[in-house]
Amino acid sequence: MSRFYRLLLVVDRPLFLHVNLRWHHTAMNWLFQMLSLLGGATFTLCFSLAAGMFAPEPWSSAGWQALAAVAISHLPVALAKRSAPRLRPHLEFPEIHTNRRPLRDPSFPSGHTTAAFAMLTPWMHADPTLLPMLLPVAIGVALSRIYFGLHYPSDTAAGALLGSSTALLMSLCI
Repeated sequence: MSRFYRLLLVVDRPLFLHVNLRWHHTAMNWLFQMLSLLGGATFTLCFSLAAGMFAPEPWSSAGWQALAAVAISHLPVALAKRSAPRLRPHLEFPEIHTNRRPLRDPSFPSGHTTAAFAMLTPWMHADPTLLPMLLPVAIGVALSRIYFGLHYPSDTAAGALLGSSTALLMSLCI
C-alpha cells in the first residue's frame, strides 16, 4: 500500500503544498477552524440526531439518514486507517502549517470529510435547491483538513466519496 501512497503523492503534493503554504491568512484560519468543527464527530452526530428527533418532514428523515450515514461510514474509515496506514502530511513535511493540535493517527481517508459529506448529502438529496449552499460547506470542510496539514487531497476526496455514497445508500434504505 505504501507504493500506492507514493504514487498518490505525485499528484497530491503540489495541490497540498499550494493550499497549505499559500492560503494562510488570519481570516482563513478562523473560517477553516469553523468548517473543520462542522466535520467533527460530535457536531455531525448531534446535529443529525437533533434533526431526526425534532425537525418536521422531510428534514426529520434527512436527519435520520444523516445520522445513519455518519455512523456507518466511519466503519470503513476506521478499517482503512488500521489496515493501510498513511502518514499525515505534517509528519512528512516539517515546513507546513498545522493547527494547534495536529493529529498523529493515519490520514487515509479523512474522517472529518467523510462525516461532513455523510451529514450534508441527505439534506441536498431531500431538497436539491440546498446544493449551492451545502456543497461548498462540505468542500470547505475537506479544504480545512488540507489547510491545517492534516490530510492530503486524496484523503479528502476518498472521504467525500465514502460519505456521500453512504448517505445516498441510506436514502434508499431509510
